[in-house]
Amino acid sequence: MSITGSAVSLNVDDVAASAAFLTGHFGFSEEMAAAGFVSLSRADAGMNVIYLRRGLASLPDDQRDDHADGVILAFVVDNLDSELARLEAEGVTITMPLREEPWGERAFQVTDPNGVIVQLVDWNGATGD
Repeated sequence: MSITGSAVSLNVDDVAASAAFLTGHFGFSEEMAAAGFVSLSRADAGMNVIYLRRGLASLPDDQRDDHADGVILAFVVDNLDSELARLEAEGVTITMPLREEPWGERAFQVTDPNGVIVQLVDWNGATGD
C-alpha cells in the first residue's frame, strides 16, 4: 500500500463558519468546495481538513447526522507562545489555557463556531514516567 495523501473529515452544521475559522486564523486555503462541502489545505500540514454539512445526502445513512463531537484538530507549531499571543490579539477565545503536561507537551485550545476543538501544541523535551 502507498498512501499518497491524508485528510480528516468533520461533519458540522455550518461548513462556511468552520472553513472561515481555519482559513482566517490558521492559514489554511480552500482547495475544493461544493454545496455542503469544503476541503482545506496547508502545504506544511501534511493533511487536508474537510468539512461536510450534517445531513448531506451523499453521507452514509448512519453517519449523516453525526457531529464532530470529541474530535480535536491538533497542530504542532514552532512557537506556541507566539501563536497564543497572535490568536488572542485576533480576538479568538482561548477555551483551554496554555498548560504543560509532565510528558513534555505544552498546549492550548480554541473552539471554532461549530464546536470543533483546535489545539496548538509544542514539546519541551521533557519525558514522563
